[in-house]
Amino acid sequence: MNMVSGKLAGHHALVTGAGSGIGSAIARSLVEAGARVTLAGRRIEPLQTLSAELGADRTSIVSRFDVTDAAAIKTGLEQAREKFGPVTILVNNAGEGPSAPFEKTSLDLWNRVMAVDLTGVFLVTQAVLPDLKAHGAGARIINIASTAGLTGYAYVSAYVAAKHGVVGLTRALALELAKAGVTVNAVCPGFTDTPLIAGSIATIVTKTGRSPEQALSEFTKSNPQGRLVKPEEVADAVLWLASPGASSITGQSIVVAGGEIMAG
Repeated sequence: MNMVSGKLAGHHALVTGAGSGIGSAIARSLVEAGARVTLAGRRIEPLQTLSAELGADRTSIVSRFDVTDAAAIKTGLEQAREKFGPVTILVNNAGEGPSAPFEKTSLDLWNRVMAVDLTGVFLVTQAVLPDLKAHGAGARIINIASTAGLTGYAYVSAYVAAKHGVVGLTRALALELAKAGVTVNAVCPGFTDTPLIAGSIATIVTKTGRSPEQALSEFTKSNPQGRLVKPEEVADAVLWLASPGASSITGQSIVVAGGEIMAG
């Protein structure tokens, strides 16, 4: 007997890049709302830790889930469906954002960022789409983009280009899938308090001799609230878009950035 309650009870959500940061916060919020969640990522250890926290009956683990590898995606989806059935909510969160001046951005770096941050969204979405269309009304695609998908930042040209592509893909798919009842939206966080940012701060300290506080200020100065975004705040936006109350919201880019970007 199914005793699970919550506004997302009965849903099976797949979250890519679920092992840490924004991905793990999203997984927690979806489980708390009643969904069963497949935690997908390349490394099994953080997925196992998160699954133990959230409950093995509410989560499944798909490790070695490389969003750039169609065969790995196919295998991972088969594993996810074996435990929880078809996917009804897809959260494309996996990504990376290495920095380099444009002149020093190699073709290998460019191709890697495009493969993970943009082509990965394409491949995973295309693989999951039959499940979502079969479910119809209530199915969701939520892409974690970035404020970099709406404006420009120096020294991350590949990342900015890829995230602009994610926003464009979101808008195109929203129109294609509107009559099928599948909504497609992007969430665009500003600089967020994640291990990725922590690593960037450590790199700045090492290379420049600045203090951690000075390095942090490089990331908070563009936020009018003067702080990093919390992963839980991004997860709250995802939860709203996944909920029944957001059924008329599609093709949108929801900015979570303390007022840095004001989309009109």
